[in-house]
This record gives sequence, C-alpha cells and structure tokens, in this order.
Amino acid sequence: MKVVGVIPARYNSTRFEGKVIADLLGKPIIQHVYEKAKAARLLDDLIVAADDDRVVKIVKDFGGKVIYTSPKQPTGSDRIAEVVNPLDVKIVINIQGDEPLIEPKMIDELARVLLNDEKLVMATLVKKINNPEDINNPNVVKVVIDRAGFALYFSRFPIPYVRIGDSLIAAAAEAMPNEAGRAKNIVYYKHIGLYAYTKDFLFTFTNLPPSPLEEAEELEQLRALEYGYKIKTVETEFETVGVDTPQDLEKAKETLTSSRKAENAKNS
Repeated sequence: MKVVGVIPARYNSTRFEGKVIADLLGKPIIQHVYEKAKAARLLDDLIVAADDDRVVKIVKDFGGKVIYTSPKQPTGSDRIAEVVNPLDVKIVINIQGDEPLIEPKMIDELARVLLNDEKLVMATLVKKINNPEDINNPNVVKVVIDRAGFALYFSRFPIPYVRIGDSLIAAAAEAMPNEAGRAKNIVYYKHIGLYAYTKDFLFTFTNLPPSPLEEAEELEQLRALEYGYKIKTVETEFETVGVDTPQDLEKAKETLTSSRKAENAKNS
C-alpha cells in the first residue's frame, strides 16, 4: 500500500466540543470529510482515528472505516501514528476532520508531491488569500514560502510584516493590509491544514519534543521547522472553511448551500 489517508477526529475540541459530529445540512461534519476524501484517486485506504465512542458509532453508522485511538494522544499526528503503526504504507495523508469542504483533488495534489520526489518527507497545502479579513484573523494561519516552495514560517500573525515608508502594516491593522502588500508585490498565503508525511518521518516527528515556537503559536507544524526539517508547500486553487467555532459552522452551511445552488443551476 502506497498512500493511506487518516482523519483524526477528536471529540473534546476546546473551542467547539463535538464539532466533528455537528450537523451540517443533514450530515455530521466527519461524514462530509470522509465522503470527499473517499473520492480521492491516490488513496489506497481511508481511516478515521477517533478518541470517543460517539464518533466511532457515527462513522460506523454511515459506513466509514474507523479505529478507536487513545484519548491521551496529545496531537492529531500522534493519533495518526497510532493508527498507521501496524500498516505497511509509504505515505500518510493527515486529513483534518473539521474541513467539510475539502476537495478530493486537494488530497491527490498533496500525495502526488511525495510520490514524485522521494527526497521529501513532509508537505502541506497553501492558498493565496483573497479575503483581506483573513490576513488579520488569528484563526487563519499564514505562511511564508521560499523560492523553492518550502515553508519558511507559519503564524497566526499577518506575515510578512510589510513596511510602507515609516509605517507598519500591523499598525494600520484594520485598514487595508492587502493594499500594503500589493504596494510591495507581496502575496499572502493561508495554510490549509492537510499534511502528507512519509511514514518514517511521521514517527520521527511525533518523537520530537514539542518546540517553543510550536507552543507559542499553537501550531504543530512549527516543530518540524524548528528541528530543521523542510516542509514542501503545494498551492491549491480550492477554498475551504475549517470549522473551529459554531460561527464557522454557520459559514460552512452558507458556503455549502451556495455551492449546491450553483451546481443545481448548472445542471438544470
């Protein structure tokens, strides 16, 4: 088996408990994620890694493949490592359980990068930011990228920190940071939390102690950078709505409803 997708599904989310089984237009969020991921062409298997019996039951009810993992696992990556440990697999795709608008092509884009370059150990998705509000939103993680497409840093802060004359973009915060960026030919990218790892590197990563930057920003991927590992970024055209709060769920409902109406109009 070359590629396995694993969806870590934690019930006790700090900001929105039980979000992975919250209803989204008649289906739990985890079912939306699973059905989209199942359509990816490069996945040889797809497994939900759950830490709660309620999640396990719901996944089984809709016919998904699920494995109960220890509630004591500190991160989604550790939960994934528990699932793939006995599997003979080359590449592992970490598919977030709170991304109901994920597209199958996004998973294939990510898997293909590691399949085509054996020197890479980790990759993730990014997208150009089109909504100026996202730049100053700490729930939208920003990423800066080098010329070879590797991540330099991830942050909840607006990065890069653009100077216009003697003023700072952050000082102008609520004004027009995107306009300041354009003045300096800067493109802002947001991070979409899908990851691909080689199985070997996944276990290397989970055995590394949490890093200061990771703990400061509460961004697990910074651990890899801080210990000197490279993360290849893959730019995608697809927009997603991660559900971190009840407000995000309403936004996902609106987006999905609009998408369905557009699709129905196209087919009518």
